[in-house]
Amino acid sequence: MITARTITKQAATGTLVGLALGDALGFPTEFSDVPAILAKCGPWRRMELPGGRGKAYVTDDTQMALAVARGLRTAVDRGVLAPLRLVRPLRDEFVDWYHSPDNNRAPGRTCMVACNLLDGDRPWQEASQIGSKGCGANMRVAPVGLVPGLSDEQRAGAAQLQSALTHGHPTALAASDLTARAVYLLTQGAEPLGLVGRLRSYAYENRSRYHHKWLGDLWTHSHDATPETFMERGWDECLAVLEKLAEVLRTADPEIDPCEYTGDGWIAEEALATALLCFLLFPDEPVTAIRRAACTRGDSDSIAALTGAFAGAHLGAGAWPKEWAERIEYRSELLTLGALWDA
Repeated sequence: MITARTITKQAATGTLVGLALGDALGFPTEFSDVPAILAKCGPWRRMELPGGRGKAYVTDDTQMALAVARGLRTAVDRGVLAPLRLVRPLRDEFVDWYHSPDNNRAPGRTCMVACNLLDGDRPWQEASQIGSKGCGANMRVAPVGLVPGLSDEQRAGAAQLQSALTHGHPTALAASDLTARAVYLLTQGAEPLGLVGRLRSYAYENRSRYHHKWLGDLWTHSHDATPETFMERGWDECLAVLEKLAEVLRTADPEIDPCEYTGDGWIAEEALATALLCFLLFPDEPVTAIRRAACTRGDSDSIAALTGAFAGAHLGAGAWPKEWAERIEYRSELLTLGALWDA
């Protein structure tokens, strides 16, 4: 239910700024184990945003989230959100990112290979890396959960399509769908306590659904016999990790690396689950949540970016310290897009 608090909390701005702050906080800690992070940064609960008083730099996670956001804005400006209206601007944004001199933040191999193939006239399904379920698709999907006025079908289709342009594995599609769904539910005032249950129900309901209109013949590039069995593989992997998350939430110790519970986050379903765990350990302490996410042995920047997106969707723009938000790279664009969808 949409309430006055939902409208005034500036959830879209909170989500985008939170994603970027988590990304920046996890940038220096990615590829390090927890002892090394603690030696470099001190106690995790007191981790500071990098950059001192200067700009806090982000990774390809935020860059690609902004690419998705710009693609969505262009598509919606042209009319009702639909596959053909969305795929061209997304493709253009991804190719522009691929060629950008600022694309120097250790981008994922899958994204680079796929975006290179997208730079041409081939059908996008032929560029998609059908075997990859890396987290590079769901770490950028949060903007799909922020666009107002979408139906469930549009939101799911757009989330899966933006994934499929690079990461065509069914688990990448399902994890992107679930990530966008979580962001959407939190912006609408869903209680964190019931979030995992609602995501599990959503996964069961959509387990055998293939979005033909949005994905075209993507499934035929796999070894699956039908589009339904193609999608079931992805949803089943996401359901398994959500079930594990529901179990560990009862007893998880916040002082233990969250990756110990739900995985290191290099693959899509683990990035979703571990970011949700970090958020749900501290649902009303957003800075603590992204600090915990950044101090992990796994894909720290992506886990923290997703954690920041969930926390910002839940608490809004006021969740983040002003002195941090003012230093984040791409601040102007993050605020412009957030204001567009908060309006």
